[in-house]
Amino acid sequence: MSTYDTATVERVIEEVTREVLLRLGKSAPNTPKPDGCNCSDGSCVAHCADKVGRVVQAGASRVTSRLGALPQDTNIARYIDHTLLKADATQDQIAQLCYEARTHHFASVCVNPANVKLCAQLLKGSDVRVCTVVGFPLGATAAPVKAYETQNAIRDGATEIDMVINVGALKSRDYRAVHEDIAGVVSTAHAANALVKVILETALLTDEEKVIASQLSKAAGADFVKTSTGFGPGGATAEDVALMRRVVGPDIGVKASGGVRNYADTQAMIAAGATRIGASAGVAIVNEARR
Repeated sequence: MSTYDTATVERVIEEVTREVLLRLGKSAPNTPKPDGCNCSDGSCVAHCADKVGRVVQAGASRVTSRLGALPQDTNIARYIDHTLLKADATQDQIAQLCYEARTHHFASVCVNPANVKLCAQLLKGSDVRVCTVVGFPLGATAAPVKAYETQNAIRDGATEIDMVINVGALKSRDYRAVHEDIAGVVSTAHAANALVKVILETALLTDEEKVIASQLSKAAGADFVKTSTGFGPGGATAEDVALMRRVVGPDIGVKASGGVRNYADTQAMIAAGATRIGASAGVAIVNEARR
């Protein structure tokens, strides 16, 4: 081993760990939680590696050795939905996302519906939730289709649903349609104990429309309102987060998403009232927070 430099060893360990997680997810999707596990926080892989099989044990111990210590600022990590919604995301990249989420204990991974089942397999036994998107990214899907998407995603293992509102209906002042659109997803999700975050796509809205959309989301029973898809003309701003927080009050969450790239951005959004952050730069944010 001494013939290899440290960077090479770490890279190989990370690649092998990612591949093990990916293959484990394919070959043993229904592996039960080990008998006798006393982990109440979902951290079985970190603390009970000997009970989840030799392959995961080897991967888990290597990951711990490579990192030296888990991130200290777990408070920031628990705000973050670690996100990968690119159309060309590969299974290997999804496995890497889940590996990072396990390591840093992010709130969730947020992926496209086609990747939900894989993430559910790779994150089984961890404290990381699986979040997916519905009616994404335009929000122009018919309401029954959004409800079906939600049902299918939950069946695949999603526990959080980020749905996009019908922006055109909102701008047409067809508030009944907007409310029913949201309520259909909420009803389906809540029946399975899944959370719903409603994406407003704030960059397309006036302040008045942001207020109305937030009110409609709350009235429909949503658990969060969310700023942006990350695919629109703009992302989250502290001003929009503060406005949404004032409208919905303290009872439901506010998620800032789109353009949150560093620790300072994250702090600004939390100070404005965000209780969840959607970011593809989650690892960088947590590492910066540790420093």
